[in-house]
Amino acid sequence: MHQIKSAQFFMEFLGSPIIGALSDIYGRKPLMLLCLTGISLSYLLWALSTNFGIFVLARFAGGISKGNISLSMAVISDVTSPKTRGKAMALVGIAFSVGFVVGPMIGAFFAWISSGNREGTWYVIPALFALFLALSDLFFVAYYLKESLATKNRATTLAKGLSGVISYINPVDLFQFNGVLNLNRKDQQDLKILGRAYFIYLFIYSGLEFTLTFLTHHTFGFTSMQQGWMFLWIGLIMATLQGGWVRHIPPNRTKIISELGLWLIIPAFICVGIATNVQVLCIGIFLFAVSTAMVVTCMMTLVTRIGPENQKGAITGIFRSLGALARACGPIVASSAFWCIGSATTYLTGALLLALPPLILRSIRTL
Repeated sequence: MHQIKSAQFFMEFLGSPIIGALSDIYGRKPLMLLCLTGISLSYLLWALSTNFGIFVLARFAGGISKGNISLSMAVISDVTSPKTRGKAMALVGIAFSVGFVVGPMIGAFFAWISSGNREGTWYVIPALFALFLALSDLFFVAYYLKESLATKNRATTLAKGLSGVISYINPVDLFQFNGVLNLNRKDQQDLKILGRAYFIYLFIYSGLEFTLTFLTHHTFGFTSMQQGWMFLWIGLIMATLQGGWVRHIPPNRTKIISELGLWLIIPAFICVGIATNVQVLCIGIFLFAVSTAMVVTCMMTLVTRIGPENQKGAITGIFRSLGALARACGPIVASSAFWCIGSATTYLTGALLLALPPLILRSIRTL
């Protein structure tokens, strides 16, 4: 199943920068509607899937359409000033945290009602419910969302030629942000630093996060319900912090809080790795939730402050693409390490390597 999830993230990696760049030319709303239509189609395919191949196709369609997240960041960037952007960007983090809380609860509910019927088409009901939510989102955006990017502020063209298209999907070009036009040297350097720090952080973070279910089940004997409660509390801590404190961080302290959050994830995974009782595990999980609430929102805010205003779609799309690539690869590496060299070694090694992102980010002096 994780291979399918990795493939979905890989499709997001391919789609996000192109969708973001196109939104700089044609506007945010048309591309947002296109993404939400693709997501709805993916759930429809899931509901209608009669074999594994159609289910995989549905996941691919969902992954390639996940540019809506980077588009949301671009919309927020369009309608806010640098001083108010952090407060608005926290809303994206809050939405993720709420989903982190509500999503597993919905999944557990559908697992419960279908527990007595694992034959035939039991999966149709959750698929149709997901389709209902996706269509509701589509109609809501179509009716209420106003175009945020004025015609006069739009880019006139994508990077030209075959090499220009490749620059939106080639990892080397993405790390260089070569798909963004008219970048001055300092902005490109700052974006490259942010991109590297974000990729390394998410590569290690997503891998260790993925193995939490293995650890809690095999070491502490957690049931699926207990794991659900664990993720519920993680989501509640994140939502509380992002809604109360993180969204009020002054613009001149965003980078400092990002670095603090990046340092805080190190003791979090050390506690998780060495935990021999639930109390130490809970300390690690708490630090994990606090760090996540700080890092994700603050780094998204930082990246929207850099570069031309008419290229925010491409910038946020590339940034999300690097994150999707990290999420596609990190869990594969971490899971392999977990079963080959053990949980403690995996978490402690990951914690050591997580010192790299804050050190990289520190080289940005004036953001």
